[in-house]
Amino acid sequence: MILKQIPNLITVIRVLLIAPLIYLLEQQSYYQALWIFFIAGISDGIDGFLAKRFNWKTRFGAILDPLADKLLLVSTMLLLSLNNEMSWWLFGLVTARDLIIVAGAVFYHRALGPYDMQPSRLSKSNTFFQILFVVSLLISLGFYVLPNWYLLTVEVIVYVSTISSGLHYIILWGGRYRRNRMH
Repeated sequence: MILKQIPNLITVIRVLLIAPLIYLLEQQSYYQALWIFFIAGISDGIDGFLAKRFNWKTRFGAILDPLADKLLLVSTMLLLSLNNEMSWWLFGLVTARDLIIVAGAVFYHRALGPYDMQPSRLSKSNTFFQILFVVSLLISLGFYVLPNWYLLTVEVIVYVSTISSGLHYIILWGGRYRRNRMH
């Protein structure tokens, strides 16, 4: 095996962890689901570290890694919503934001050609708060009941950061599109 492929293999394993995670969430086995989610999160850190530290970056990994992260997060949020443990409004907002960003990226690519779309700090913060909310909810459901005020605070932060980062991308990429169209 070529060493450069190790981060990709770890990412593929993370994608494969989604199936048992979904099963555990369907069974409302939140403690076990928390561990799978935790292992997937650690694997994300490891593959990212290896790719950057040893320059084991590939085009495949650049596409699959963020896709794996989104699949993991959205799948977990969907099952938590189906189990009535999370607001459908929040799930819908998170999903709509991601779909708008993907649709905008596809449109931009088709209209103007290739682009380098790096996640903004606001987007990274949004992902952090989404993960914090999911982990907090899984902890509260499967291990140790967290105070309602804490869960509500994190949920409100996720609403605000999701809307803010979505609008930020629309404004940023809309402006780039208009500027590049004029040239």
